Amino acid sequence: MGCDGGTIPKRHELVKGPKKVEKVDKDAELVAQWNYCTLSQEILRRPIVACELGRLYNKDAVIEFLLDKSSEKALGKAASHIKSIKNVTELKLSDNPAWEGDKGNTKGDKHDDLQRARFICPVVGLEMNGRHRFCFLRSCGCVFSERALKEIKAEVCHTCGAAFQEDDVIVLNGTKEDVEMLKKRMEERRLKVKLGKKAKKPKVAESVSKPDASEEFPGPSKGMTGKPEETGLDSKEKKSSTAHKIPATNGSSSGKVGKPPCGATKRSIAESEESEAYKSLFTTHSSAKRSKEESAHWVTHTSYCF
Repeated sequence: MGCDGGTIPKRHELVKGPKKVEKVDKDAELVAQWNYCTLSQEILRRPIVACELGRLYNKDAVIEFLLDKSSEKALGKAASHIKSIKNVTELKLSDNPAWEGDKGNTKGDKHDDLQRARFICPVVGLEMNGRHRFCFLRSCGCVFSERALKEIKAEVCHTCGAAFQEDDVIVLNGTKEDVEMLKKRMEERRLKVKLGKKAKKPKVAESVSKPDASEEFPGPSKGMTGKPEETGLDSKEKKSSTAHKIPATNGSSSGKVGKPPCGATKRSIAESEESEAYKSLFTTHSSAKRSKEESAHWVTHTSYCF
């Protein structure tokens, strides 16, 4: 059983044994998590955002994912919990002054230091390379190491001074236990928001269904506005004038207008027993009589008359 050239095959070449489990390089995994976008697998560049589970994304990749929901992508499962742009927080990162980027290794003759990171903790100075646990605050988006939270305990952000609670602290690229805990918090938070919206809807419906007090008890109409004294006088005068002008017929109850009898004498209004306000409406009243000096003349002496 020889091959060409007189070689003898060995057992491991002829018999196929169980496949060895491939081990993932820890350094490569850390570089992929902390330097590349979880959704688009591109290098992280500002603006960088993080979801409620502590994963890092490029903001433009998240926007494209939300706009292009029709396309089914394999990487879209990692961002299936992101329903809107409000579910992510833009991060405020501190640059590492010792970071050179790709400028120092243009020729390829220099060793790449995987421990060197682009960003650092602004409080302690630890590099954000995955070797140390980092977290961010949902309230303000500031990023710092977990050691800074433990060593300097405060209820205010160390960088911007904004107040925060324990639920606002989210671990970046945490373990499976951290992700499960953050997922429970996310579901509870979203459930509270839904219940709050449902509680507001019936209140708004009640306020719309109840009419205003002005509609239930409408005030006086615009046509009825005016002084009560004037309306009272007008009504009295109208009644008295109708009583004088339209006398009733001989015992007729039908209310039809009839002519006065032939032997009836006309009485002057000045001699009648009506009120002075009623008499002042006629020209026979003393207030209507004016002298020639008080009365106006139709001739006007102006320059146009000459």
